[in-house]
Amino acid sequence: PMAALPLMAGLTGREVLQGMVDGLLPYPPIGATLDFEGFEVGDDFVAVTARAQDFHYNPIGVVHGGVIATLLDTAAGCAVHATLDAGVAYTSLDLVTKFLRPMTLDSGRVRAEGRVLHRGSRTALAAATLVDTKAVKGTTDDVVTDTRQILHPAATHEHDRVLLEVVTFTT
Repeated sequence: PMAALPLMAGLTGREVLQGMVDGLLPYPPIGATLDFEGFEVGDDFVAVTARAQDFHYNPIGVVHGGVIATLLDTAAGCAVHATLDAGVAYTSLDLVTKFLRPMTLDSGRVRAEGRVLHRGSRTALAAATLVDTKAVKGTTDDVVTDTRQILHPAATHEHDRVLLEVVTFTT
């Protein structure tokens, strides 16, 4: 991803994400690591699809919650990313995930749908849901809310230059 940074200079967040969809820019390696399948981007909306794989499983026989949280975080975070002007970055302030049902190989393809709920000049709030595409339309498996700090390039306060991502899980 670092080699692609010069290609992204001057692009808005939406343009960067669309460049990934169009194959002009590389996807972040986390997508390959966790075997995400598809990616769709809108102005304040992102959807990511995936299928449960054996290597996602935890010792109790279901997909590890961290895989699900990462899928949801990707959708919510990228929804915020789609709203950014060129040269503006962001990082997580918190991540709250509610696991409503287990995900297994039998779940088939799932779709994480992320939307921006609030976009301010310094913070943004996004939410994502995970939909089992085999289930009745609108049935959700898991829900996440994700608060992001907007990092402007000319930040003048030390707290505007946050480099640490803080992630909290609630089960």
